[in-house]
Amino acid sequence: MSFPPPQEVLERTGALVAGPTHGIIISPDGEVEELEHGALRRKIRAQSYLICNRPVVGRRLGMVGQKALDVLELFAFVRPAQFCLPLPRGLAAALKIDIKDRSPEEEGLILIEAARRLIAEITAPGYPYPEGLLAQARQMADAGWSWGPLILGALQSSEVGPWQVWDHLPEWEEEAPPPPPDSLPVGKDEALDRLSQLIGKDAEQRDSQRDYTALAARTFDPPETADEPVVVLAEAGTGIGKTLGYIAPASLWAEKNDGTVWISTYTKNLQRQLDQELDRLYPDPVKKARKAVIRKGRENYLCLLNLQELAQSPIQHEGRILIGLVQRWARYSRDGDMIGGDFPSWLGEHFGQSRLSQLTDRRGECIYAACAHYKKCFIEKSRRRSRKASLVIANHALVMIQAATRAAISKDGKIETAHDPELPTRYIFDEGHHLFDAADSAFAAHLSGQEGLDLRRWIRGAENSKRRGRGLEGRLDELIAGDDEARSLLQEVIHTARCLPADGWHGRLIDGTPFGPAENFLARVRQQLYARTAGKEEYHSIECPPLPPVEGLQEAAGELLTALKALVAPMKALSARLLKKLDQEADELDSAERNRLESLAQSISRRRETVEFGWIPMLDVLAGHSDPDQEFVDWFELERAHGREVNVGYYRHWVDPSLPFAGTVLKSAQGTMITSATLRDRLTENHNPDVEWHTAEVRTGAAHLISPPLRQSLNSPFDYPAQSRIFIVNDMNKRDLNQLAAAYRELFLAADGGALGLFTAISRLRGVYQRLAGPLEEAGLPLYAQHIDPINVATLVDIFREVEHSCLLGTDAVRDGMDVPGPSLRLCVFDKVPWPRPTLLHKARRKRFGGQAYDDLITRLRLKQAYGRLIRRQSDKGVFVMLDGATPSRLLSAFPEGVEVERIGLAEAIQKTKEFLSET
Repeated sequence: MSFPPPQEVLERTGALVAGPTHGIIISPDGEVEELEHGALRRKIRAQSYLICNRPVVGRRLGMVGQKALDVLELFAFVRPAQFCLPLPRGLAAALKIDIKDRSPEEEGLILIEAARRLIAEITAPGYPYPEGLLAQARQMADAGWSWGPLILGALQSSEVGPWQVWDHLPEWEEEAPPPPPDSLPVGKDEALDRLSQLIGKDAEQRDSQRDYTALAARTFDPPETADEPVVVLAEAGTGIGKTLGYIAPASLWAEKNDGTVWISTYTKNLQRQLDQELDRLYPDPVKKARKAVIRKGRENYLCLLNLQELAQSPIQHEGRILIGLVQRWARYSRDGDMIGGDFPSWLGEHFGQSRLSQLTDRRGECIYAACAHYKKCFIEKSRRRSRKASLVIANHALVMIQAATRAAISKDGKIETAHDPELPTRYIFDEGHHLFDAADSAFAAHLSGQEGLDLRRWIRGAENSKRRGRGLEGRLDELIAGDDEARSLLQEVIHTARCLPADGWHGRLIDGTPFGPAENFLARVRQQLYARTAGKEEYHSIECPPLPPVEGLQEAAGELLTALKALVAPMKALSARLLKKLDQEADELDSAERNRLESLAQSISRRRETVEFGWIPMLDVLAGHSDPDQEFVDWFELERAHGREVNVGYYRHWVDPSLPFAGTVLKSAQGTMITSATLRDRLTENHNPDVEWHTAEVRTGAAHLISPPLRQSLNSPFDYPAQSRIFIVNDMNKRDLNQLAAAYRELFLAADGGALGLFTAISRLRGVYQRLAGPLEEAGLPLYAQHIDPINVATLVDIFREVEHSCLLGTDAVRDGMDVPGPSLRLCVFDKVPWPRPTLLHKARRKRFGGQAYDDLITRLRLKQAYGRLIRRQSDKGVFVMLDGATPSRLLSAFPEGVEVERIGLAEAIQKTKEFLSET
């Protein structure tokens, strides 16, 4: 089959750019036609056009023509594993296309030029991504990909043999485990010398950064007492340069002691920034790949076996197109990270997040050394590299999960940890103000329908599906051949797991036909939730206390308790039997078999501990066998998404999650630094340092150690009173969406974009967006919004950073994960005071940590974080506006000393914003 030359096709193809209410079509020769959405829809039904970002165009127009050619998809195919913002100007930046202005017409011309350049690249001499090019183009063309015929036409060949990426990836080699690190300290002078090397001889020497580096070096002092690590609490104001400040002593200690330092962050955005900063330390990419490793949870990485099985299944054309793009990316990816790595994040919105989730290890189905791709596995490569790396860039979630899976919480709340030689002895926690929340998630126990179903599938496999999900028997079968005891225990585990929720459990609960102990229990939980709340017609999730239980719930809890105890016993015996085989058959097992046995034994133990130390103690209370534990908060919750029930369960969290964090993470290390710009809570009426530091010690776990932490606060070098203004609008009704939207509109226009709108409720964000889209489009200010645009939060922030005059609406995820220096962020508007949500969990913590003072603490830290987004460097200017006239004065200590807070009317706030930001 022959294909026409792509140049001929592109010469006949125009570009379409869709705004919130209007759009333009631009012909290849530059003729422009502006149309409303209705007219645009009629046009694209009959003709093919170049577009950028199919989900965004589709949401704005209500549809996308089947002949549409998304230039982003072409970019992902031609330049796999390369970064590109999902915008026309993102394509221009990646392809070095000159941009004349920010008009829709210019964006259309960019799409035309980008398509021509990308098609030309694949036939250029020395094209750097040739592997699998023709084979994947053929496969994707056969699946109906609109770019396929153009690429095949450019290559002028249809002769292609089979090509699968898993056959072309390098293998890792097993190495001996490294010896434990030494304990040589890092001196102040040598740390400062390393800092000077990192920032460069000609760079400005900042005293505050040098002081911070000297403090960070103390993290690496040898501890004096067992279970009492050196802990450093360092509050570092924005602009100090804390990243290089702690990288300097951390890298030095790793070199001196042949050890590894884990640097943990809360957001993937900061992980990426840290990775970029390490180019200063390791300018040679080969050395950097060896010395610095990014680590995330298994669910972030591409599973090659999942990819193979999906590629060989009878999936529809959209899925086949995605498989082709994933194979192109996987061959050239740095580490196989699909969530925040070099994978094009916007592909999830293009082809569906559910499809992407099938490609990662999200259900714990890994078969380890039994997998044909084990020696090429991205996860295993990352693990092995991190053992010998100097610096591992991790995140709080991974550190907490590792700690949680190595700790058993007994019925009396005692924390028991097991030594793990793979865990580091030195940690640096950046974004340390998030440790409390990260620990809260990691050390919680959730006995829900979805959690129960996941465990059942892990044990019994996919009972009603052709998908892999082989279950425990499929993973163990070969390893226990001839071992009657192990096989008997395995069958007992599989049999007793029938007590757990099965596929379709939620529909049976709604229909009133639950089956088995777990579903009967959840049905009673759901009954109590509806009986104790006014939630039947509500849109949002609902919750209620578990005690006193409705009639029948106590009995149902007892039945499930008995069933789970019957499941725990054979699981415990089976994992012990597998470990015993390792000992008894040491002279017969090869390395692959040993790895599989050990991994499966550990997996069984971890899941058994979730049941034994999590679910069973919870049910003991509900069944009346034990009293509630004051260290925990228990509640029932029915979770809804978009007004639809998605899960129901029984939940338990620590009142103070910093307690298990201290016991499992801090005490297992020898030195830990916890740093952030917002560790302390500054009180207006009390400037006692001990009082202000108390917050940081309680929320980071340092208060649970005998030895006091080293602590120091270093002020930002910025002149906040000169660089910023704070206004509280006191003459509008913040509950009126029309008034609220008008305030956002006029403030955004006064700032000429570069504006961030923060909201405490998604419904308010949606309402304001609907009223803002048209006016801002007319003013030429691009508007983006979390929960509306089909773009993930990290990419939205990247877009906002790049598009200087844009506006962004978001909630707390945007507030916490944003670093936008320069004029791209010059105005921050908050709809109302961000008080904590009055959940049952918050109620218990409020009681434990000081009542109203605890509410104020949380709110001040949120305000401090929001204001901190504005001023990121010496030349920045910014205005912070609170649209809540009832903002209490006691919260204003969240802002830097010396910055005047003015309570004024909306009109005056708009005028002063415009005047301040227009000053040169």
